[in-house]
Amino acid sequence: MRRITATAVAAAAVLGWGEWLNWRWSRMLVGDRGGGTEAVVVLGYRNPQGRANLVNRRRVRAGLRSIGSPAGGAHGTRVIFSGGAVGGATSEARIMADYAQEELGFDGLVVLEERSRTTWENVTHVIPLIEDVDRIKIVSQPAHALKARAYLRRQRPDLAERLVRANDYRPGEWPAAKPLLALYGLWSLRTLRADERRLSR
Repeated sequence: MRRITATAVAAAAVLGWGEWLNWRWSRMLVGDRGGGTEAVVVLGYRNPQGRANLVNRRRVRAGLRSIGSPAGGAHGTRVIFSGGAVGGATSEARIMADYAQEELGFDGLVVLEERSRTTWENVTHVIPLIEDVDRIKIVSQPAHALKARAYLRRQRPDLAERLVRANDYRPGEWPAAKPLLALYGLWSLRTLRADERRLSR
């Protein structure tokens, strides 16, 4: 019985650690900027097949639920799917857009960025597409989105001031995967500077 209890406590601690880190990353380098126009930038994931894989489907759904409501002041939202043809013949951006429009029924404004092959390039190539909006939301797994926000801060600190939280973290969503995402996130974020790990107020 003690062994079972200890195992349960350890499992709960690991799950809680994964939740906490992903929650924390989702709140770094974002502000509380107002304004009616916004861009929701959804970052793609390697997708060898022609239909959206599990990761890209999850990112698209998180992107669509990140769209601000008119009641909250949002009246002009563009959803930007970003990602080139890294793993197959079709760009990640096109695969995600097809999933959003054909399978989820999204009929809002969609813009494709189909050249990028890395996170740094994702940010570089979407900059011309987000310069005229009031609010910018970057959607991915929390650690990956944080890295992209840090890259925007390096490339265009003026635009980084417009970053606000996306709805890509939800407590209890994918609980078993979050410890693995946390481990990968710690590795992928190792090059971030201390000022790029700032928790928003």
